[in-house]
Amino acid sequence: MFDVNQVHAGPSGDLLTPDNSVMVFVDHQPQMFFGVGSGDRTAVINATVGLAKAARAFDVPAVLTTVAAESFSGPILPQLAEVFPGHEVIDRTSMNAWEDEALVEAVKATGRRKIILSGLWTEVCLVLPALSALEQGYEVYVVSDASGGVSPAAHEHAVQRMLAAGAVPVTWLQVLLELQRDWAREETYGAVMEVVKEHAGAYGMGVVYAQAVIGAHAAG
Repeated sequence: MFDVNQVHAGPSGDLLTPDNSVMVFVDHQPQMFFGVGSGDRTAVINATVGLAKAARAFDVPAVLTTVAAESFSGPILPQLAEVFPGHEVIDRTSMNAWEDEALVEAVKATGRRKIILSGLWTEVCLVLPALSALEQGYEVYVVSDASGGVSPAAHEHAVQRMLAAGAVPVTWLQVLLELQRDWAREETYGAVMEVVKEHAGAYGMGVVYAQAVIGAHAAG
């Protein structure tokens, strides 16, 4: 029941924070990108790398996984690997990443309940672990623009299936800004602005303009 006396300035507990979330990147590999037909593949790569840099900027734990890297799908996206140099990449045989013991243990080891999930393809390697993690009590945030399916319909239907099961749809830029949440947080402000300038398109160009005309600390 609503009680106006309980209203106060403060964030929702549903918000993503650097302390309550883990990012899982599933099968961003050449063979999987070849099959993406739901949207522009360059845009998916840009969103994926932007998301990865958001994890790095806020020290959010990241779990990287591939499927059949040596026998079929190829190595993890080089730009993604570059963001996490030396990071272990868990290779699997299972299409459902949540059926791989090493991956599940890596997620459990972070102690985080909110999974920020992205991957290829949406209708297989994303929807299967999303449904599995949701059933086991995790909160799943699906980064739709850092994911792709073999067709627009395949991507959209898979997203709808995940939403019906309780997943939350987000975009990579939404995740970045939700993690920042306050422009007065100077310890991450500079890193966030760099990610925005590199990956946020027109918004990034706006930051370049604002910083050049208004000053280096132009915010938002």
